[in-house]
Amino acid sequence: MYRSSTVLSLFFAFLALSVWAAAQNSLPPEVAQKIDTVAADALKSTGVPAASVAVVKNGQIVYVKAYGNAKLDPPTPATPDMRFSIGSVSKQFTATAILMLQEEGKLSLDDKVGKYLPDLTRANEVTIRQLLSHTSGYQDYWPQDYVMPGMLKPVDAQAILNTWAKIPLDFDPGTKWQYSNTNYVIAGLIAEKAAGMPLLDYLRRKVFVPLDMKSITDIDKGRLTESDPTGYMRYALGPLRKAPKEGPGWLFAAGELAMTASDLAKWDISIIDQKLMTPASYGQFETEVVLKNGLGTGYGLGVDVRNSSGRRLIEHSGEVSGFTSENMVFPDERVAIAVLTNQDAAGAASAIASGVAPLLFTTTDAETPAKTAQARAIFEGLQKGTIDRSLFTSNANFYFSDQALQDFASSLGPLGPIQSFTQAGKSLRGGMVLRVYSVRLANKNLRAWTFEMPDGKLEQYQVAEQ
Repeated sequence: MYRSSTVLSLFFAFLALSVWAAAQNSLPPEVAQKIDTVAADALKSTGVPAASVAVVKNGQIVYVKAYGNAKLDPPTPATPDMRFSIGSVSKQFTATAILMLQEEGKLSLDDKVGKYLPDLTRANEVTIRQLLSHTSGYQDYWPQDYVMPGMLKPVDAQAILNTWAKIPLDFDPGTKWQYSNTNYVIAGLIAEKAAGMPLLDYLRRKVFVPLDMKSITDIDKGRLTESDPTGYMRYALGPLRKAPKEGPGWLFAAGELAMTASDLAKWDISIIDQKLMTPASYGQFETEVVLKNGLGTGYGLGVDVRNSSGRRLIEHSGEVSGFTSENMVFPDERVAIAVLTNQDAAGAASAIASGVAPLLFTTTDAETPAKTAQARAIFEGLQKGTIDRSLFTSNANFYFSDQALQDFASSLGPLGPIQSFTQAGKSLRGGMVLRVYSVRLANKNLRAWTFEMPDGKLEQYQVAEQ
């Protein structure tokens, strides 16, 4: 039995948490409800136990909420103050440390690796920039989505490099892009040599403390605490089981951080505001690295850089044993979504982030409700292989041949009822109005878009994967 003082303490702690959560939730109720639906549906469809979500809009944290169970035995609800491993989202912090050290004049992105670690393969050819952009050619020491026997034992960074960075490169530096955790172990060691201190000490001083990120912990040293979530795994579609923990040393500089979703959102805001580094450094951080043959890689320094429905997106996912994460930043729109989950090799984090993003960008006008209802009805008709041809131009009616209708029906019909159908964007093109819709079904996210003529008839109706 609890003592009365304990009960009171728990009550006031709960009250404070409730007030804090209410203050954070400044999204319109209907949007918050849709986010809840997206998260609940993703956990249900994937079987992932829990998710913690933080949303940034207009450069401020506007929504923080946790879903599902952080632990299964006994069932323990996830809460927003719990820390999840963020996996490879950690890489952008290592890249930032390198950029900050460059600002201090202690290294350069164009320095050769050999200046710091001369014993590595072709160290006098590979640059730090190529490490951070995965264009170095060093072989990945952990491409698997499970923990191998050797990874259960302790290791140090130098041992990893002795095995994976002293063998022939997978390709000539700068000629290909290939994701490699080994790159970041090398970069982490270089950062420590240049800073004259452990990497996380440097990040604490330069990033975590200035941004008031108080939840940060280093899971390279051991498991999360009992007050944090348990990490889970599954064999195929079998039951959830506790995931093994990597031995100390295996996550250094590549995936060692754990934190709350709200602390990750604080980091995202610093990217939006360009708070910690010079504009030139953020430019290097966020700019796609190009290969020697001129081909773009879709990757900057520790982050994916791409176009998402006409918006610049800086993104990265993460995975370590028992956990997956997804972090999306739309800097020009001052929007970000951080999603942390406690199961590895699962798609819930990405599904939630991808499902939430359109809700934050919905472009509406007076005609949006009617046009959305029409587009939804057309989609439902196409699931059955039928359309109302009076809604379409002669060109569009030509496109919707008998074969086209059969293919729409055979591919869309089995996906089942629509769970949500929302307008995600509106613009002009070719004298027509382009409307883009986000379509959520039980096990699939789709994109539908229409071209509307000045007289209201549809010149096009297309559907593709999100």
